[in-house]
Amino acid sequence: MARRLAAALAITASLLLGGCGADYGVDQHGNTVKAEQVEGHWLVLNYWAEWCGPCRTEIPELNAAAKQWDAQGIKVLGVNFDGLQGADLKAAAETLGIGFTVLAQDPAERYELPRSEALPVTYIIDDKGKVREQLLGEQTLKGLQAKIKALKGGA
Repeated sequence: MARRLAAALAITASLLLGGCGADYGVDQHGNTVKAEQVEGHWLVLNYWAEWCGPCRTEIPELNAAAKQWDAQGIKVLGVNFDGLQGADLKAAAETLGIGFTVLAQDPAERYELPRSEALPVTYIIDDKGKVREQLLGEQTLKGLQAKIKALKGGA
């Protein structure tokens, strides 16, 4: 009986603590996106759709940002607005030439993001997990750089 109680308490504790540092699901390639890959970093979280013209235009800018910022610990993540999963998500990401990580699971609840009615929409999230900015419409690398620099206090 004591063993069962101890096991039940251990499972309950792991479930309660699991909300902190929980993984982010899988990416467009089916690879697990570990919490340590994302948490503690500034994030540029972009919602896109295949049918969205401005989304298609900004993808190369976001690809350039992802390459340039990786060494600085700034992560670019995408989320498909239509909730595509598996092979459909991979195909859509390939069609648009997305080179950054696309999350199959929407992290909106984790960051308390409202559902946007317009696309594209990009959120800048600081290294503490706080949403610092919501940017509607097409973004450029230069504009995102300036916004992040300002939010970081010019650092």
